Amino acid sequence: MGAAGNQLSALLYIPAVATAETPQPAVLAVHGYINSRETQSGFAIELARRGFVVLALDQTGHGYSDPPAFSHGFGGPDGLRYLQTLAFVDASRIGLEGHSMGGWSSLMAAQAMPEGYAAMVLEGSSTGTFGTAVGTEVFPRNLLLVFSLYDEFSQLMWGAPVPRDIRDTEKLKSLFGTNQSVVSGRVYGDIEAGTARKLATPAVTHPGDHLSREAIGEAVDWLQHILGPSQPLASNDQLWFWKELGTLVALAGLFILVFPLGNMFLASTMLSVLKGPVPANRGLTGRRWLTSAVLTGLIPILTFFPLQASAELWFPANGLLGQSITNGVVLWLIGNALVSAALFSLWLKFGDGVIGNRDQCGLGGIREFGHSLLLAVGVVGSLYILAAIVDFLFLTDFRFWVVALKLMSKAQFYQFLVYLPFFIGFFIILDVVLHTQLRLRAKTVAEAMCVNAVILALGFVALLVVQYVPLFLGGTLALASQPLLTIVAIQFVPLMILVGCISTWFFYRTGSVYPGALTNGLLITWYIVAGQATQVVPVLS
Repeated sequence: MGAAGNQLSALLYIPAVATAETPQPAVLAVHGYINSRETQSGFAIELARRGFVVLALDQTGHGYSDPPAFSHGFGGPDGLRYLQTLAFVDASRIGLEGHSMGGWSSLMAAQAMPEGYAAMVLEGSSTGTFGTAVGTEVFPRNLLLVFSLYDEFSQLMWGAPVPRDIRDTEKLKSLFGTNQSVVSGRVYGDIEAGTARKLATPAVTHPGDHLSREAIGEAVDWLQHILGPSQPLASNDQLWFWKELGTLVALAGLFILVFPLGNMFLASTMLSVLKGPVPANRGLTGRRWLTSAVLTGLIPILTFFPLQASAELWFPANGLLGQSITNGVVLWLIGNALVSAALFSLWLKFGDGVIGNRDQCGLGGIREFGHSLLLAVGVVGSLYILAAIVDFLFLTDFRFWVVALKLMSKAQFYQFLVYLPFFIGFFIILDVVLHTQLRLRAKTVAEAMCVNAVILALGFVALLVVQYVPLFLGGTLALASQPLLTIVAIQFVPLMILVGCISTWFFYRTGSVYPGALTNGLLITWYIVAGQATQVVPVLS
């Protein structure tokens, strides 16, 4: 429980050497914005292997910690206080480690308890945003800054448009107590006096810190050197990636399980009525098909930044819809659904789209919708039960990097119910377009799945290429004002591949758009809501 009566969630890693008789050094590890405690598992695993007690915290409003986000020092002060109460922790040897906004959580903890920690690691973070910097030559104590050569947030964090140029900013030079360009790898100041500083610059991106042996190794080496754990290991002695590989295989398996589960439920007496013939194909062919496919993939990309960035003005977080990022996604879905519906209607009216009735679009009646909803609830509900079993047995979620399917908190479940209709509506319209106007002739189900997955995901791949090539060439993102949404777009590549496969498979099994659209609606709403920050406490919770 936090000091304000709010509940915080964390994973506590306790090495066997940590007992009341032999207390060990500890580290508070905090993830960044719209992530959760599991994101820091690479750091936590390696620190725990070396004898550190590690508290991997869900920031306020993230994961299973109470909303709202950004409150109570992001949860940092409460996390540090909790570590200090543990009998098996040596309170004189506590370190703080935070990635991105988690670094600001560490700073809040350090400001609340200036004598409560001995060292700090900021990963892809800063000592406050450019206009509100709090760092000096003596604060924070014994600081390692890991800031990658391709970090998308260099302007926000250090006032440098190009990441490698942060070493020449007055903000960083003042922090390091020098009037010269800061040299990566060099230790400045004095550890005994608490003024030590070091800059490390691994060749990865901002979210890439979580998958970087160098970024993790630098953090481990710094904290190990200053806090002196009982089981020191070389910084390159790492095995966290095996856990990451394991949960990647589990995540892929969970998504693949959608299809045998779908078969199982469709074979049941109640839901077998959904199995029907696929409507006759009256879609586009040749160049017209290609043009329409390109537009279907291109329009969502052209609207991705403008609509989501506008959400803060048109669709801010509120007591009913309390997640800012999810509101942006919903506004983007609404915009694209309206455009898709309009273009589809024009095709029916002025083109050669000969559709006699709604069944030819895969749109059945209310009974078909009801049976499809039961099917979708059965499939996605089974996945949720499996996620709950895995969480209970292994205290982990289905994850690779920042792509994670995790259980929902009570507040998130209420948000899930409120956001769900928007997602379902979008996927119904999308499926009608995919399986009426854009359905290819004489293709197998597997081929159709691949084609539709490419249509939906290729635009996001192109967007990321356009954004990142200038950054990797030593400059900035092509649209430098949107680092956060660019990182969010990375997740849409696997998600849209999954959406295309699920939608197509269910359509060819049932001849209806409802089973795939409803399954995607439940699954993607769960994914989005459980992985976002909640800025406003939901009224319904």
